[in-house]
Amino acid sequence: MRLSYFLIPMSHKLTVDLGDRSYPIYMGPGLLGRLGELCKGLGRAETCLLISDKNVDRLHGEAAAMSLEKAGFSVLRAAVPAGETSKGHDQLCALYEQAVEHRLDRSALIVALGGGVVGDLAGYMAATYLRGLRFVQAPTSLLAMVDSSVGGKTGINLPQGKNLVGAFHQPSLVLADTDTLKTLPKREYLSGLAEVVKYGIIRDAEFFQWLENQGVSLRDPAGGGVEELVARCCAIKAEVVGLDERESGLRAILNFGHTMGHAIEKVGGYGAWLHGEAVALGMAYAVRLSQTVRGFPADEAERAMTLMQELDLPVKRPAYDWPELRKAMAVDKKSSSSIPRFVLADRIGAVTVGCEVSEEKLEAVWNGMKS
Repeated sequence: MRLSYFLIPMSHKLTVDLGDRSYPIYMGPGLLGRLGELCKGLGRAETCLLISDKNVDRLHGEAAAMSLEKAGFSVLRAAVPAGETSKGHDQLCALYEQAVEHRLDRSALIVALGGGVVGDLAGYMAATYLRGLRFVQAPTSLLAMVDSSVGGKTGINLPQGKNLVGAFHQPSLVLADTDTLKTLPKREYLSGLAEVVKYGIIRDAEFFQWLENQGVSLRDPAGGGVEELVARCCAIKAEVVGLDERESGLRAILNFGHTMGHAIEKVGGYGAWLHGEAVALGMAYAVRLSQTVRGFPADEAERAMTLMQELDLPVKRPAYDWPELRKAMAVDKKSSSSIPRFVLADRIGAVTVGCEVSEEKLEAVWNGMKS
Protein backbone atom coordinates (compact mmCIF):
# COMPACT_ATOMS: atom_id res chain seq x y z
CA MET A 1 0.00 0.00 0.00
CA ARG A 2 1.28 3.46 -0.91
CA LEU A 3 2.01 5.77 2.03
CA SER A 4 0.12 9.06 1.82
CA TYR A 5 2.07 12.27 2.33
CA PHE A 6 -0.85 13.75 4.23
CA LEU A 7 -0.74 10.95 6.83
CA ILE A 8 2.83 11.75 7.85
CA PRO A 9 3.13 14.21 10.74
CA MET A 10 6.19 16.13 11.84
CA SER A 11 8.53 14.21 14.17
CA HIS A 12 7.60 10.77 12.99
CA LYS A 13 8.75 7.20 12.97
CA LEU A 14 8.62 5.04 9.86
CA THR A 15 9.69 1.44 9.35
CA VAL A 16 11.67 -0.01 6.46
CA ASP A 17 9.94 -3.37 6.13
CA LEU A 18 12.55 -6.05 5.47
CA GLY A 19 11.28 -8.89 7.62
CA ASP A 20 13.71 -9.75 10.41
CA ARG A 21 16.03 -6.97 9.18
CA SER A 22 13.41 -4.23 9.41
CA TYR A 23 14.44 -1.00 11.08
CA PRO A 24 12.94 2.32 12.15
CA ILE A 25 13.57 5.81 10.78
CA TYR A 26 13.14 8.61 13.31
CA MET A 27 12.70 12.11 11.87
CA GLY A 28 12.20 15.51 13.43
CA PRO A 29 13.84 18.29 15.46
CA GLY A 30 15.88 17.70 18.61
CA LEU A 31 16.45 13.98 18.10
CA LEU A 32 20.24 13.94 18.47
CA GLY A 33 19.86 14.02 22.24
CA ARG A 34 17.99 10.70 22.02
CA LEU A 35 20.72 8.97 19.99
CA GLY A 36 22.13 7.04 22.95
CA GLU A 37 18.74 6.00 24.27
CA LEU A 38 17.65 4.66 20.88
CA CYS A 39 20.95 2.91 20.24
CA LYS A 40 20.81 1.28 23.67
CA GLY A 41 17.45 -0.12 22.73
CA LEU A 42 19.19 -2.21 20.07
CA GLY A 43 20.75 -4.34 22.84
CA ARG A 44 24.12 -6.04 23.29
CA ALA A 45 26.60 -3.31 22.36
CA GLU A 46 28.70 -1.63 25.04
CA THR A 47 31.31 -0.05 22.76
CA CYS A 48 30.50 2.40 19.99
CA LEU A 49 32.72 3.83 17.24
CA LEU A 50 31.31 7.23 16.29
CA ILE A 51 32.47 8.12 12.77
CA SER A 52 32.06 11.63 11.39
CA ASP A 53 33.90 14.16 9.27
CA LYS A 54 35.89 16.97 10.82
CA ASN A 55 33.30 19.65 10.11
CA VAL A 56 30.36 17.69 11.49
CA ASP A 57 32.39 16.42 14.43
CA ARG A 58 33.13 20.01 15.41
CA LEU A 59 29.44 20.95 15.24
CA HIS A 60 27.67 17.85 16.53
CA GLY A 61 30.24 15.28 17.62
CA GLU A 62 30.26 16.23 21.28
CA ALA A 63 26.47 16.20 21.58
CA ALA A 64 26.27 12.79 19.91
CA ALA A 65 29.07 11.36 22.07
CA MET A 66 27.51 12.72 25.27
CA SER A 67 24.16 11.17 24.40
CA LEU A 68 25.81 7.81 23.76
CA GLU A 69 27.89 7.99 26.94
CA LYS A 70 24.85 8.94 29.01
CA ALA A 71 23.20 5.74 27.75
CA GLY A 72 26.19 3.72 28.98
CA PHE A 73 28.30 3.32 25.85
CA SER A 74 32.08 3.47 25.81
CA VAL A 75 32.52 5.87 22.89
CA LEU A 76 35.45 5.98 20.46
CA ARG A 77 35.53 8.79 17.93
CA ALA A 78 36.96 9.00 14.42
CA ALA A 79 36.77 12.07 12.16
CA VAL A 80 37.76 11.87 8.50
CA PRO A 81 38.47 14.92 6.31
CA ALA A 82 35.30 16.46 4.90
CA GLY A 83 34.49 15.89 1.24
CA GLU A 84 34.08 13.21 -1.40
CA THR A 85 37.78 12.35 -1.46
CA SER A 86 37.41 10.68 1.95
CA LYS A 87 35.12 8.08 0.44
CA GLY A 88 37.99 5.86 -0.62
CA HIS A 89 40.42 3.09 0.27
CA ASP A 90 42.80 5.19 2.39
CA GLN A 91 40.20 6.41 4.86
CA LEU A 92 38.55 2.99 4.94
CA CYS A 93 41.83 1.35 5.93
CA ALA A 94 42.42 4.03 8.57
CA LEU A 95 39.07 3.13 10.12
CA TYR A 96 39.95 -0.57 10.05
CA GLU A 97 43.23 0.18 11.82
CA GLN A 98 41.46 2.21 14.50
CA ALA A 99 39.00 -0.64 15.03
CA VAL A 100 41.86 -3.10 15.47
CA GLU A 101 43.74 -0.75 17.78
CA HIS A 102 40.72 -0.45 20.07
CA ARG A 103 39.92 -4.16 19.79
CA LEU A 104 36.39 -3.76 18.55
CA ASP A 105 34.55 -7.08 18.59
CA ARG A 106 31.37 -8.22 16.91
CA SER A 107 29.20 -6.71 19.63
CA ALA A 108 30.45 -3.19 18.83
CA LEU A 109 28.18 -0.62 17.21
CA ILE A 110 29.21 1.77 14.43
CA VAL A 111 27.45 5.14 14.32
CA ALA A 112 27.71 7.26 11.16
CA LEU A 113 27.20 10.94 12.02
CA GLY A 114 27.29 13.16 8.93
CA GLY A 115 26.40 13.35 5.28
CA GLY A 116 26.37 10.83 2.49
CA VAL A 117 30.15 10.39 2.35
CA VAL A 118 30.37 9.48 6.03
CA GLY A 119 27.30 7.26 5.84
CA ASP A 120 28.57 5.31 2.83
CA LEU A 121 32.11 4.99 4.22
CA ALA A 122 31.12 4.04 7.77
CA GLY A 123 28.43 1.71 6.48
CA TYR A 124 30.89 -0.14 4.25
CA MET A 125 33.38 -0.36 7.11
CA ALA A 126 30.59 -1.85 9.26
CA ALA A 127 29.60 -4.27 6.48
CA THR A 128 33.12 -5.64 6.07
CA TYR A 129 34.95 -5.43 9.41
CA LEU A 130 34.75 -8.81 11.20
CA ARG A 131 32.36 -9.77 8.38
CA GLY A 132 29.74 -7.36 9.61
CA LEU A 133 28.96 -5.07 12.54
CA ARG A 134 25.66 -3.38 13.32
CA PHE A 135 25.53 0.29 12.50
CA VAL A 136 23.32 3.33 12.89
CA GLN A 137 22.83 6.17 10.44
CA ALA A 138 22.59 9.64 12.01
CA PRO A 139 22.46 11.87 8.91
CA THR A 140 23.13 15.60 9.25
CA SER A 141 22.78 16.69 5.61
CA LEU A 142 19.53 16.96 3.67
CA LEU A 143 20.80 14.63 0.97
CA ALA A 144 21.70 11.96 3.52
CA MET A 145 18.40 12.33 5.38
CA VAL A 146 16.21 11.90 2.33
CA ASP A 147 18.30 9.41 0.40
CA SER A 148 21.63 7.82 1.25
CA SER A 149 21.00 6.99 4.93
CA VAL A 150 18.01 4.78 4.06
CA GLY A 151 18.23 1.56 2.11
CA GLY A 152 21.50 -0.10 3.04
CA LYS A 153 23.70 0.88 0.11
CA THR A 154 27.24 1.37 1.38
CA GLY A 155 30.51 1.76 -0.48
CA ILE A 156 33.55 3.68 -1.60
CA ASN A 157 34.77 5.21 -4.84
CA LEU A 158 37.61 4.12 -7.11
CA PRO A 159 39.60 6.51 -9.31
CA GLN A 160 37.76 4.99 -12.28
CA GLY A 161 34.27 5.69 -10.98
CA LYS A 162 31.86 6.31 -8.14
CA ASN A 163 30.51 3.60 -5.82
CA LEU A 164 32.24 0.81 -7.72
CA VAL A 165 33.05 -1.03 -4.47
CA GLY A 166 30.31 -1.61 -1.94
CA ALA A 167 27.83 -3.85 -0.19
CA PHE A 168 24.20 -3.92 0.85
CA HIS A 169 24.26 -3.60 4.63
CA GLN A 170 21.12 -2.29 6.29
CA PRO A 171 21.41 -0.02 9.34
CA SER A 172 19.80 -0.98 12.63
CA LEU A 173 18.12 2.40 12.80
CA VAL A 174 18.17 5.83 11.15
CA LEU A 175 17.92 9.02 13.22
CA ALA A 176 17.44 12.27 11.28
CA ASP A 177 17.57 15.33 13.54
CA THR A 178 16.29 18.10 11.27
CA ASP A 179 17.79 20.75 13.58
CA THR A 180 21.23 19.82 12.24
CA LEU A 181 20.20 21.20 8.84
CA LYS A 182 20.38 24.71 10.31
CA THR A 183 24.16 24.34 10.58
CA LEU A 184 24.55 23.01 7.03
CA PRO A 185 26.30 25.28 4.52
CA LYS A 186 23.78 26.78 2.11
CA ARG A 187 25.29 25.09 -0.92
CA GLU A 188 25.14 21.69 0.78
CA TYR A 189 21.52 22.18 1.76
CA LEU A 190 20.46 23.25 -1.74
CA SER A 191 22.34 20.31 -3.20
CA GLY A 192 20.15 17.96 -1.18
CA LEU A 193 17.02 19.39 -2.75
CA ALA A 194 17.92 17.61 -6.00
CA GLU A 195 17.15 14.23 -4.46
CA VAL A 196 13.91 15.69 -3.09
CA VAL A 197 12.76 16.77 -6.56
CA LYS A 198 13.74 13.32 -7.83
CA TYR A 199 11.20 11.60 -5.59
CA GLY A 200 8.36 13.67 -6.98
CA ILE A 201 9.33 12.93 -10.58
CA ILE A 202 9.84 9.19 -10.14
CA ARG A 203 7.05 8.23 -7.75
CA ASP A 204 4.67 10.89 -6.45
CA ALA A 205 3.02 13.57 -8.58
CA GLU A 206 1.09 14.85 -5.54
CA PHE A 207 4.36 15.43 -3.67
CA PHE A 208 5.84 17.15 -6.75
CA GLN A 209 2.92 19.57 -6.75
CA TRP A 210 3.43 20.19 -3.02
CA LEU A 211 7.05 21.11 -3.78
CA GLU A 212 5.87 23.50 -6.48
CA ASN A 213 3.45 25.11 -4.05
CA GLN A 214 6.20 25.57 -1.44
CA GLY A 215 8.55 26.97 -4.09
CA VAL A 216 11.40 29.18 -3.02
CA SER A 217 10.52 28.85 0.68
CA LEU A 218 12.19 25.43 0.59
CA ARG A 219 15.56 27.11 0.03
CA ASP A 220 15.67 27.93 3.74
CA PRO A 221 15.87 24.97 6.17
CA ALA A 222 14.41 27.20 8.89
CA GLY A 223 11.57 28.43 6.71
CA GLY A 224 9.08 25.67 7.50
CA GLY A 225 8.12 22.55 5.63
CA VAL A 226 11.44 20.75 6.11
CA GLU A 227 10.08 18.11 8.51
CA GLU A 228 7.26 17.28 6.08
CA LEU A 229 9.72 17.19 3.20
CA VAL A 230 12.10 14.76 4.94
CA ALA A 231 9.23 12.57 6.13
CA ARG A 232 7.70 12.25 2.67
CA CYS A 233 11.00 11.42 0.99
CA CYS A 234 11.83 8.82 3.63
CA ALA A 235 8.38 7.29 3.21
CA ILE A 236 8.92 6.90 -0.54
CA LYS A 237 12.42 5.49 -0.06
CA ALA A 238 11.25 3.09 2.66
CA GLU A 239 8.43 1.86 0.44
CA VAL A 240 10.69 1.28 -2.56
CA VAL A 241 13.42 -0.45 -0.53
CA GLY A 242 10.85 -2.63 1.22
CA LEU A 243 9.60 -3.81 -2.17
CA ASP A 244 13.03 -4.24 -3.80
CA GLU A 245 15.96 -4.25 -1.40
CA ARG A 246 18.75 -5.18 -3.84
CA GLU A 247 17.74 -3.23 -6.93
CA SER A 248 16.49 -6.13 -8.99
CA GLY A 249 13.67 -4.04 -10.41
CA LEU A 250 11.67 -1.21 -8.85
CA ARG A 251 14.52 0.25 -6.77
CA ALA A 252 16.32 1.23 -9.97
CA ILE A 253 13.89 4.17 -10.26
CA LEU A 254 15.98 5.87 -7.55
CA ASN A 255 18.78 6.23 -10.12
CA PHE A 256 16.92 8.90 -12.09
CA GLY A 257 19.52 11.52 -13.05
CA HIS A 258 22.40 9.50 -11.61
CA THR A 259 23.86 7.97 -14.77
CA MET A 260 24.85 11.36 -16.15
CA GLY A 261 25.28 12.79 -12.65
CA HIS A 262 28.01 10.31 -11.75
CA ALA A 263 29.73 10.95 -15.08
CA ILE A 264 29.75 14.70 -14.39
CA GLU A 265 31.28 14.10 -10.94
CA LYS A 266 33.98 11.93 -12.49
CA VAL A 267 34.84 14.25 -15.39
CA GLY A 268 34.74 17.38 -13.23
CA GLY A 269 36.95 15.79 -10.57
CA TYR A 270 35.43 14.58 -7.32
CA GLY A 271 34.59 17.56 -5.17
CA ALA A 272 34.13 20.08 -7.98
CA TRP A 273 30.41 19.31 -8.00
CA LEU A 274 28.48 18.30 -4.93
CA HIS A 275 26.61 15.05 -5.49
CA GLY A 276 23.21 16.73 -5.51
CA GLU A 277 24.40 19.37 -7.96
CA ALA A 278 25.63 16.68 -10.34
CA VAL A 279 22.34 14.79 -9.93
CA ALA A 280 20.41 17.98 -10.76
CA LEU A 281 22.39 18.31 -13.99
CA GLY A 282 21.80 14.62 -14.63
CA MET A 283 18.07 15.07 -14.09
CA ALA A 284 17.99 18.04 -16.47
CA TYR A 285 19.62 15.78 -19.06
CA ALA A 286 17.24 12.90 -18.25
CA VAL A 287 14.23 15.22 -18.57
CA ARG A 288 15.29 16.29 -22.07
CA LEU A 289 16.18 12.70 -22.99
CA SER A 290 12.75 11.60 -21.74
CA GLN A 291 11.09 14.08 -24.07
CA THR A 292 13.00 12.66 -27.02
CA VAL A 293 12.75 8.95 -26.19
CA ARG A 294 9.64 8.48 -24.02
CA GLY A 295 7.39 11.31 -25.13
CA PHE A 296 7.56 13.02 -21.74
CA PRO A 297 5.07 15.91 -22.16
CA ALA A 298 6.73 19.25 -22.83
CA ASP A 299 4.67 21.07 -20.19
CA GLU A 300 5.67 18.55 -17.50
CA ALA A 301 9.30 18.73 -18.58
CA GLU A 302 9.18 22.49 -18.15
CA ARG A 303 7.58 22.10 -14.72
CA ALA A 304 10.51 19.93 -13.67
CA MET A 305 13.09 22.36 -15.02
CA THR A 306 11.32 25.37 -13.48
CA LEU A 307 11.15 23.75 -10.05
CA MET A 308 14.85 22.92 -10.09
CA GLN A 309 15.69 26.49 -11.09
CA GLU A 310 13.46 27.89 -8.32
CA LEU A 311 15.41 25.77 -5.85
CA ASP A 312 18.73 27.15 -7.14
CA LEU A 313 19.78 23.81 -8.61
CA PRO A 314 22.09 23.83 -11.65
CA VAL A 315 20.42 22.86 -14.93
CA LYS A 316 22.76 24.40 -17.51
CA ARG A 317 25.16 22.08 -19.29
CA PRO A 318 28.77 22.39 -18.14
CA ALA A 319 31.41 22.73 -20.86
CA TYR A 320 32.55 19.11 -20.77
CA ASP A 321 33.38 17.23 -23.94
CA TRP A 322 30.93 14.51 -24.84
CA PRO A 323 33.58 11.78 -25.41
CA GLU A 324 34.82 12.20 -21.81
CA LEU A 325 31.31 11.97 -20.39
CA ARG A 326 30.46 8.96 -22.56
CA LYS A 327 33.61 7.19 -21.38
CA ALA A 328 32.69 7.88 -17.75
CA MET A 329 29.18 6.53 -18.28
CA ALA A 330 30.60 3.32 -19.69
CA VAL A 331 32.08 2.34 -16.30
CA ASP A 332 29.01 3.33 -14.30
CA LYS A 333 27.79 0.35 -12.27
CA LYS A 334 24.37 0.57 -13.95
CA SER A 335 25.89 0.01 -17.40
CA SER A 336 25.85 -3.33 -19.18
CA SER A 337 28.62 -4.13 -21.68
CA SER A 338 29.59 -0.42 -21.46
CA ILE A 339 26.09 0.58 -22.58
CA PRO A 340 24.45 2.95 -20.08
CA ARG A 341 20.91 2.20 -18.91
CA PHE A 342 18.76 5.21 -18.12
CA VAL A 343 15.75 5.84 -15.94
CA LEU A 344 13.46 8.03 -18.04
CA ALA A 345 10.21 9.82 -17.22
CA ASP A 346 6.89 9.02 -18.86
CA ARG A 347 5.07 11.64 -16.81
CA ILE A 348 5.61 13.32 -13.46
CA GLY A 349 5.21 10.53 -10.93
CA ALA A 350 6.04 7.64 -13.28
CA VAL A 351 9.29 6.51 -14.88
CA THR A 352 10.67 3.56 -16.86
CA VAL A 353 13.93 1.85 -15.95
CA GLY A 354 16.58 0.16 -18.10
CA CYS A 355 16.15 2.43 -21.13
CA GLU A 356 18.76 2.08 -23.87
CA VAL A 357 19.22 5.12 -26.08
CA SER A 358 21.07 5.40 -29.39
CA GLU A 359 24.50 7.00 -29.30
CA GLU A 360 23.32 9.71 -31.66
CA LYS A 361 20.44 10.73 -29.40
CA LEU A 362 22.58 10.64 -26.27
CA GLU A 363 25.06 13.09 -27.76
CA ALA A 364 22.49 15.26 -29.52
CA VAL A 365 20.44 15.82 -26.37
CA TRP A 366 23.55 16.73 -24.39
CA ASN A 367 24.75 19.17 -27.03
CA GLY A 368 21.26 20.63 -27.31
CA MET A 369 21.02 21.56 -23.64
CA LYS A 370 21.58 25.18 -22.64
CA SER A 371 25.09 25.90 -21.40
